[in-house]
Amino acid sequence: MSYSDLYSSGKHKEEIGHFANIVKIAKADGDITELEEALIIKAGKRLNITLEESIVILNNPGSFPINSPVSYDERIERLFRLTTMLLIDGEEDLREVKLLQKIATGLNFKDRNIEIVCKESINLVKQNVDLDTFIAGIKKIDK
Repeated sequence: MSYSDLYSSGKHKEEIGHFANIVKIAKADGDITELEEALIIKAGKRLNITLEESIVILNNPGSFPINSPVSYDERIERLFRLTTMLLIDGEEDLREVKLLQKIATGLNFKDRNIEIVCKESINLVKQNVDLDTFIAGIKKIDK
């Protein structure tokens, strides 16, 4: 094991946590579909997750903490990516929605707004809005 394995950066820990959350959403309704797998692979590359890390995370995503970013915009972006995974198969399964709400709590969205924020997140992704529009939309309701 190298020193970099022992002391991975805080940013990389956030990325691992986010990747694990994406996997949790994909697995929430059972098996990972081809569309979900493609999005997982894309997310892993974007988040600089190694193949070895991916395998460990895919086998046990629940063992990784959320590691919420400090930046509010980054937390909203995470919500966007998670909601995209939730809707990748065109369905919003109740188990996935409940998990999204749990993760949104871990991302430090206000408890009193969790259901509203997640509902709006799903509505915005269904409308196929871009990230900037999504961020603005979530900021309007998460006051």
